[in-house]
Amino acid sequence: MKTAHFILVFCLLALASLFAYASDPSPLQDFCVAINDPKDAVFVNGKFCKDPKLANAEDFFYSGLNIPRNTSNPVGSTVTPVNVAQIPGLNTLGISIVRIDYAPYGGLNPPHTHPRATEGLIHFQFNIGNTKAVAFAGLSSQNPGVITIANAVFGSNPPINPDVLTKAFQLDKNIVTYLQSKFWWDNN
Repeated sequence: MKTAHFILVFCLLALASLFAYASDPSPLQDFCVAINDPKDAVFVNGKFCKDPKLANAEDFFYSGLNIPRNTSNPVGSTVTPVNVAQIPGLNTLGISIVRIDYAPYGGLNPPHTHPRATEGLIHFQFNIGNTKAVAFAGLSSQNPGVITIANAVFGSNPPINPDVLTKAFQLDKNIVTYLQSKFWWDNN
């Protein structure tokens, strides 16, 4: 009896599978090259899409990641983002890349986070070597954004109350006020 029951269920599943069909859409139709002109365009993922018939190789290309950048700045690093703004073909693909150039002896990419990427953590990188360094990073977003923690905390506009920061960081109020004054340039 168990064998007959098994055969019956097996046959029903086999017949049911004849009616089930699933597949991904053609990859040739699964991209949306971003454009800024909304005329005759479809709005997808925060950008207007170019007619796929008009897409070309330049829509998926960026020239310049091989060029070292100037690191003569207060943090000793320069980040070159390559996202949907630089490569319109990245729209809807959920990826981007950055090149980070570091000055020798302490070039720093300050503590930061990417609010529109799945990374979801605060991190920083620095160069402890005696020569320039370069790093490449891939991000899981076409436009990951960046929030530098020091700018957000000490350079916000309007400024965060120094009494709040004094308690939060357990610092003297004069130090907090001094740090906020260092970031004032960011607000003007």
